[in-house]
Amino acid sequence: MLAKINSAVLSGVDARLIDVEIDLSQGLPLLSIVGLPDLAVKESKDRLRSAIKNTGFHFPVKKITVNLAPADLKKEGSAFDLPISLGILAAEGVIKRERVKRYLIVGELSLDGRIKAIKGALPIAILAKKLGLQGVILPTGNGAEAAVVSGVKIFGMETLPQVVGFLNGQNEHNAVSIDVPKLFSEVSNDAEDYAEVKGQAHAKRALEIAAAGGHNILMVGPPGSGKTMLAKRFPSILPRMHFEESLEVTQVHSVTGLLSSAVPLLLARPFRAPHHSISDAGLIGGGQIPRPGEVSLAHNGVLFLDELPEFKRNVLEVLRQPLEEGEVTIARASGSLTYPARFMLLAAMNPCPCGYFTDPQRNCVCAPSAIQRYRSKISGPLLDRIDLHIEVPAVPFRDLTLETQDEASDTIQKRVQIARTFQSNRYQPEGLRCNAQLGPKQLKKHCKIDEASKRLVETAMERLGLSARAYNRIIKVARSIADLDQRENISSADISEAVQYRSLDRKILT
Repeated sequence: MLAKINSAVLSGVDARLIDVEIDLSQGLPLLSIVGLPDLAVKESKDRLRSAIKNTGFHFPVKKITVNLAPADLKKEGSAFDLPISLGILAAEGVIKRERVKRYLIVGELSLDGRIKAIKGALPIAILAKKLGLQGVILPTGNGAEAAVVSGVKIFGMETLPQVVGFLNGQNEHNAVSIDVPKLFSEVSNDAEDYAEVKGQAHAKRALEIAAAGGHNILMVGPPGSGKTMLAKRFPSILPRMHFEESLEVTQVHSVTGLLSSAVPLLLARPFRAPHHSISDAGLIGGGQIPRPGEVSLAHNGVLFLDELPEFKRNVLEVLRQPLEEGEVTIARASGSLTYPARFMLLAAMNPCPCGYFTDPQRNCVCAPSAIQRYRSKISGPLLDRIDLHIEVPAVPFRDLTLETQDEASDTIQKRVQIARTFQSNRYQPEGLRCNAQLGPKQLKKHCKIDEASKRLVETAMERLGLSARAYNRIIKVARSIADLDQRENISSADISEAVQYRSLDRKILT
């Protein structure tokens, strides 16, 4: 007897259809799984045998061959337990086969027949919708996560007998439903507020511009000047995510198993702050079993690298591809995977090893050679990919004791949201979301400048020795400054301010 079950396997942040084919034949009792299964899939034969027996079903004393097709695709994880066990029962005639074909089925089985949660339920639900299947049968713990996908029914199941009864029409089971608009309407901005930061008006202005255009930014200043404090509050002024952005972020967290069952959809932009001891595989992704790194977990959000020169140079250099292309490709002998990685880089560093090279109140004790070695840890090509470089000086005592209330994050966020709306409407035909994503063609179309502005940029490039990439960054930042003022035309004042945010890499870092 032959049976076939629709299942899926994760490939990057997407899911691919797997046909689980089960054949029962006469011969010595043996359960064989073919189709490039990994160790977790091979071990499923012991789990599902116990699960079937312990739930009151008969396990066939026959030769059982399980084929996971396509056979040339590596099968990983424990999500095949449930479809294989259902396939065996279907081949025995316990389950109606015509109903099984309507669903995509995934789940891990415990020895007593309970169904445990798996990774990647969201991309699996997206796959089922693309295939036009009636629904997805998966663990109860993954139900809410998968239900954010409209157009496909999600059935969360707790035990193997419950699934068998449902497929045979013996019991009804309500599909899981999630009110996505209600989730977005209940989003509250409870992050730390910029009103708590005294002084640093110049740094706040630069961070507002960065948030408005999705730009990368580097803060340079002595210890205690507030760089980390400013960085932690940066998400509070970022625009809220659209449903498509939220779905992309949730999908990455889903395949890594970091998504809580209580949070079906991530609504806040991610903020990742890895330690400087992280490896290149931890930052970019990879490993023996490739998985997304910090840059992908920060997709549509912020990657904060504190003490930037303390990161290993080879780790920093691998940031070039995601900063330029918005994705990471991990190549292995068995194939390559691409993960999304369109994030905002927010970095902070001291001007020298002791930290007080630019502090007027403290004397720097570093030798010139030590300062040079410290600064050279950040390469020119990496600096060129950072749009704004700003100095964050120590806050004077009089600013710390002022009783006046600084501008709140909500007020700044409203201006940022208006600027992002301008950009979204402008770039809708190109499918872009913010100024930082502009390519050379879009830059020429949407960022035209007058002759006075061109002469200003030319002078700046000659005096500061900026590269062609830096020129593009200046124009993009100027575009964001104009958008904050709700102006369609870029003025020479916008160019002048944008150049000011580029001069720091030549003034201090070389």
